[in-house]
Amino acid sequence: MTRRIPTRAAPPAQHLSQPALQPPSAPTSPPIRPHGGIPAHLVKPWVLPPQKTYILHNANVVDTAHARIIPRQTVTLRSGLIDSVQPTHSVSHPVLPASASVVEVDLDGRYLCPGLIDCHVHLTAVAGSASLGFDEADLAVSYFRQPFLCQQMLSRGFTSVRDTGGATLALKEAIADDVFPGPRVFLANKAISQTGGHGDVRTAHDKAGGGCCQCGTQSSISVVADGVSACLAAAREQLRQGADFIKIMVGGGVASPTDRIENTQFTAAEIRAIADVADSYGTYVTAHAYTAKAIRHAVDNGVRGIEHGNMLDADTARYMAARGVWLTPTLITYKAMGEDQYSAFLPPENQAKNQQVLARGVASLRLAHDAGVTICHGSDLLGPLQAEQSREFGLRAQGLPSPVVLQGATVHAARMLRQEQRLGQIKKGFAADLLVLTANPLDDVSVLDEPEKSVLVVVKNGRVYTSRWSAMEEDTKPRGSMIE
Repeated sequence: MTRRIPTRAAPPAQHLSQPALQPPSAPTSPPIRPHGGIPAHLVKPWVLPPQKTYILHNANVVDTAHARIIPRQTVTLRSGLIDSVQPTHSVSHPVLPASASVVEVDLDGRYLCPGLIDCHVHLTAVAGSASLGFDEADLAVSYFRQPFLCQQMLSRGFTSVRDTGGATLALKEAIADDVFPGPRVFLANKAISQTGGHGDVRTAHDKAGGGCCQCGTQSSISVVADGVSACLAAAREQLRQGADFIKIMVGGGVASPTDRIENTQFTAAEIRAIADVADSYGTYVTAHAYTAKAIRHAVDNGVRGIEHGNMLDADTARYMAARGVWLTPTLITYKAMGEDQYSAFLPPENQAKNQQVLARGVASLRLAHDAGVTICHGSDLLGPLQAEQSREFGLRAQGLPSPVVLQGATVHAARMLRQEQRLGQIKKGFAADLLVLTANPLDDVSVLDEPEKSVLVVVKNGRVYTSRWSAMEEDTKPRGSMIE
């Protein structure tokens, strides 16, 4: 049930027969007008009106920090934040600001979950090609397709993403400004690779010099740097261009054409130089690495996070846990690339490498969890495989309890992003990033594999961006004036 509380009208003006005489005012300076006096709605015509106030009654709140359900709560959203969380039976008549547009909704026991966080995406690796197709890459084409991909991710319930190579500050700002819908973005700008490393997509027959490399089906996600001075410059350049963290390639990869999975990449001095730059900016380095050797090489030299980690062993898992290193596995990308419907995506030599890491994925999750490693949620999908993003939950559930899987996409992810006081939980003062679900994800997290069936509503920043439920309308699409 939805009940709308209309905006209160202002009291009628009092007309006085004799207006009071006022002393002449002192001359004042003309007011300072933003944008040179041009109305703000003309400068940025896409900006949405202020958020409504939502009062969500009888919600079964998913407490991700403690892996429990808090039943029958009333959650109030105001100005993009969670304003209060309290038992529904204790709520009387809340005091509402006179200017607010207020919507009350009875969730009737439906589950209210924090918005999901995918910590390994490539927003520039858009669909549009049936194969990896590095030689077909066209960045301009990618730019026009990125809004579609971003909207799709948000509609699945991912209200925040960490892009580990490719996304630009312009994309991040456009989403934050509501030019088009999408998750809030934390970005690395371009990943940094050595020559012949995972981020260098030139074939062995390509004689072109190093430089900016193309990766993904349509987009540039990496830059090549060799030697300490070049690594320093590359790291500083990513931060200059708005990177929130630094991503480097420290081991071989599936999609790269000239390396092997067991390769270890960059020297210790090169990695330390990049880590020093990140530290000087108050941020961190995360590294693409599969093997135990590559993981230790990265962490020994200042890296704080590991992407993938499929081939780690128990000793390395304990080594990571002792040093507080995060792990972001990405099982779905290998699963999808090995399926018949995507068989044309990778060349045969890359398919062989994919089978190497696919076979070890679930086991590596168990090893990391048993050792106490903080595990975050990731997908790492490219091109047409982006459609499989939500299936990561069910794959992880084969090796981990459902509450742990959900924590990887909420509280653990928020900690890694250094947003633990803002994202990942339903608490007063946190961002109003929420999902209304049909089922309890703590019982079976694989319900999130099919958002079109389980995710009724997606709220980001206090706005309803996606609704599959008639009781809560989307409020981000302005209604046009009717002519007839």
